[in-house]
Amino acid sequence: MLLTLTVTAQKPLVGKTIGPLSFLEYGLGDDRLGGATMTFLDTNIVIKVVDSVKDDYKVRLSNYHYGWLAKTSFQRDDTIHIQPYYLTSSWKVFGDDKYDYVTAALDDRLPYRSFQQINPSRIVIDVFGVTSNTNWITQLSTVKEVKNAYYEQIADDVFRIIIELKHQQHWGYFIYYDDKKLVIRVKRQPEKLTMQNLFVAIDAGHGGSNTGATGVSSAILEKEYTLKIAKEVKKYFDAKKVKTFMTRNNDTDLTMIDRTLMLREQDPDILISIHLNSSDKDTVKGVSTYYRYIGFRPLSQAILKRMQELKLKEWGNVGAFNFASSGPTEYPNSLIEIGFLSNKDDEKKILNPKFHRQVAQKIYFGVEDWIKSLK
Repeated sequence: MLLTLTVTAQKPLVGKTIGPLSFLEYGLGDDRLGGATMTFLDTNIVIKVVDSVKDDYKVRLSNYHYGWLAKTSFQRDDTIHIQPYYLTSSWKVFGDDKYDYVTAALDDRLPYRSFQQINPSRIVIDVFGVTSNTNWITQLSTVKEVKNAYYEQIADDVFRIIIELKHQQHWGYFIYYDDKKLVIRVKRQPEKLTMQNLFVAIDAGHGGSNTGATGVSSAILEKEYTLKIAKEVKKYFDAKKVKTFMTRNNDTDLTMIDRTLMLREQDPDILISIHLNSSDKDTVKGVSTYYRYIGFRPLSQAILKRMQELKLKEWGNVGAFNFASSGPTEYPNSLIEIGFLSNKDDEKKILNPKFHRQVAQKIYFGVEDWIKSLK
């Protein structure tokens, strides 16, 4: 049941987003991965609350759009005065030594969401509660990945930014505010498409008190074997002169926020996340790869194809995966569920150190196949 807030038209409950990695959800649906995430948000974004349910606020994004924000990500601020309308202003599209940027000046820090499109490749950002007053877009020749940048007013108070990319593969982007200026930082495709020119982050799933699944016969813990396999992946990539980074090297507690902020600081070209699956049915077995954003799917497909060479049953390539490590838009990422600890056949493979080395090789070949497909 909705718990109606006591607010008036003269004095609504308004505030700003706070804390690292605040995010909006589409609705009140929930499962073991949480509710369906709409977008991550920067801090100090103006939020108007219209209702409340348990741990979440219902927030108005525009006249016809709403989202749900965790109460822990909201701070009331009675000094904020919601304006009758907000406007956009001038844009600038430019590049520096590492990234391309699209910046759009706004009257305030307003909420947004983004998604990827393919064929052709585009980044699309909807900014809520704002109307266009953009009369020019300055574009400099320093850009290397952004092909075109333009906008559509898709509703009276929803402003859509469209960024066309030069390459088919999405390499990632990051949205944030610089004062009241919305910034979309676009990652470029590496100039040299070789394995040795990549920076690969490797994430061993779980760790510390988060033990993960348990072996059906051996009672081994997922956290221990994801680390064993991740270390073999790193060893193989290192031997091939590929720069790597591990989110953890031992049995330590790492929240998903810890991992995401760590990876944001490291800024890898891609992320490989190692996990082991489990099911209530001991007959379920096989390997699967996961992605959230459609522009990152090709990496997960290439890895899955190579993993099947280990005579693992195909469990599938899973998209729109609402898991935290799949959530960042900054880099292509693939989560790999190597096999089911709840299945005796898969468990037997997972226990074998030789299998760990074979997995590392197949992941490398999968990433290499993906790189070759982009040339």
